[in-house]
Parts: sequence; C-alpha cells; structure tokens
Amino acid sequence: MKFLDEAKIFLKSGDGGNGCVAFRREKFVEFGGPNGGNGGRGGDVVFVAVHSLNTLIDFRYQQHFKAERGHGGMGQDRTGAAGNDLIIKVPVGTQIFDEDQETLLADLTFAGQRIHLLKGGDGGFGNAHFKTPTNQAPRKSLPGFPGEERWVWLRLKLIADAGLVGLPNAGKSTFLAATSAAKPKIADYPFTTLTPNLGVVETDNGGFVLADIPGLIEGAHEGVGLGTRFLGHIERCASLLHLVDGTQEDVAEAYYTVRGELEAYGNGLDEKPEIVALNKIDALDEETLAERRAALEEACGHPVFILSGVSGDGVLPVLRELETYVTAMRAREAAAAGHEGGEEEDERFTAAVRAEEDLAAPAKPWSPLD
Repeated sequence: MKFLDEAKIFLKSGDGGNGCVAFRREKFVEFGGPNGGNGGRGGDVVFVAVHSLNTLIDFRYQQHFKAERGHGGMGQDRTGAAGNDLIIKVPVGTQIFDEDQETLLADLTFAGQRIHLLKGGDGGFGNAHFKTPTNQAPRKSLPGFPGEERWVWLRLKLIADAGLVGLPNAGKSTFLAATSAAKPKIADYPFTTLTPNLGVVETDNGGFVLADIPGLIEGAHEGVGLGTRFLGHIERCASLLHLVDGTQEDVAEAYYTVRGELEAYGNGLDEKPEIVALNKIDALDEETLAERRAALEEACGHPVFILSGVSGDGVLPVLRELETYVTAMRAREAAAAGHEGGEEEDERFTAAVRAEEDLAAPAKPWSPLD
C-alpha cells in the first residue's frame, strides 16, 4: 500500500430541509388551520480516528465529501427527517488544518476520537410556526439554512514513542529491523528509506513504538534530498535516537549536520531528549573506535553509546535508555489526564515525578572497551 501523509479535501455539511406550507381540513372539524411542519436538519461532517488505517492514500482518489441534506417538512405538523452525518475515517495521528495550512482545526491522537468539524444547516420553519392570533392562516415558510463548507488539509503524524534520526546509511533501518519485527528496505546506497517505517520493540514493560524516517542531509530544510517533510512523524516522540555511522572519517561533522537540520526545522525537535550512538562498531578496530567515540562525545557534549545493528552489540542498553524516556512521557500523560482522580491520580503524579528524577541521572552507556 502506498504511503501518503498529506491530502487536501473539500467538505460540505448538509443543508437544512425546507419548511412546508399546508392546512388542516377535516370533515366534522369546525376550524382548520396551518399544519405545515419544519424541515429536517442537515447532516454534520464528523472525523473519526481508527487503528485500521495508517495512510491517507484513500483521499487521493476522492477529494469531495458532502453530508446528506435534511428532508423537507410535511403536512400534519410532520418535521422532515434529519440528514445522516458523514463519517470520515482517518488514521490515528491525523491533524486537520484550514486551507492556509497553518490554522490547526483538530488533532486526532487516539483511536475512537470523534470531531464534529462542520455543523449541518438547520431546517426551515413551516407555516404552522408563523400562526398567531392575528394571522391564523399564514402562507409563509422558510427554506432550509445552508450547511458549512470549506477546504481543509489532512496531515498525518505517525504515533511513535521514539524516533531514529541520522544521515543516510547511518544504519537506522538495520537498527529497526534488529529490534522489532519490522522489515524495512536495507541496501548499501543512500535513501533506501523513502517513507517512514514503524516497529514495535518488545520489552518487559510492554514495549514501545520506534519510528524510522528517511535520512537527513545538509540543506534538507531547503528541500535538498527528501527534505524535512517526514520529520513531522517524530514530533510526538518522547526522545530521539541519533545514529552516527562509525565508519565515517568525521563523525563530529555528521552529528552537526543532522543537528543543524533539526534546529532549522524547529517544532520542538531540537529540544527533545537525544540519545547519541556510534553505530557499525563491528567494522572498527579498538583504536579507531576509541578515537571516533571521543570525537563524537566532544561534539554532542555528553556520553555516547556504541552499538552494532548487525551483530547486536550494545543494542540492549540503548533500548533500555529509550524506554526510560518513553515511560516518563507515559507517566506524565497519565498524570495530566487524571480521569478517575483521587488516589489513582496521586499515584500517576508520583510515577511521573519519579520518572523525571530517573531521567536526571541517565545510566552509563555500555561499552566493550570498559
């Protein structure tokens, strides 16, 4: 299935039904009178987030969506039937923007979340509504009110707990394949990853979702290479794993290049907790490994993990460190939600505080040289 993470569509809620002009006239009834009913209300446009979708490809083949209009009123004071709501299913993580692509209208972050984006028009009044003591036989009715309409942009941001960043061929796809059941494309040439990939990393605490996005190169924020459009898929992550290819001559320059693109992109990515790891250590001797690890630590300003996605060396400590940040994020979200309150809410808040304290003292990276 082709991956599509952005689409522009036209929406229109249902118009209201027209009011009815009718009069009551029955045998043996002394007085008749107006009995035209009101029109029915038009249907709403409703967005629902579902787990069964992971791309917006369906909106490439249909761009216009219109809800059912309300039915007209009828005699005997009968109100017209309301139009059915238009239910539009989208993947979890979909954002809805106005036509200017900047005004956020809705953000669907969990399965089952429903947003009534456009309201249907109200039905028009029938002539029974206008009956008064001085106007006992009105022949007036109103047409239904029009529904709302607008063009909107749908933008998908995949729901992932942690994200992988780095230059092309830094070993991101290999790391994802080694730690999850995902099967991303792996090859020895740049930009083998053209679309984001998700993998579920199984752990003792239930696991977390890891996202792999296409590699960044210098000038990506200006459209060089594949650009930075895929960075939106890791904006919701608790932390980023920055993989640096250890076989490169200048690992510090590789680190600065990716950090520069993250800062140019903004949206809080450059402020997220970052775990830096020197990858492909299976291809380095001890002297070269020590030299490049020291250069990378000097560049990033904190300890660096070393690992090999091919052999599996050093992978487990990195996953444990990622899970620490993921656990802290989940605890904060649970404490902020506080659905039940009381003791359970206090426990969530305590867990969030404890997780924050654990992050203040990160574990020492594992190394075969220690």
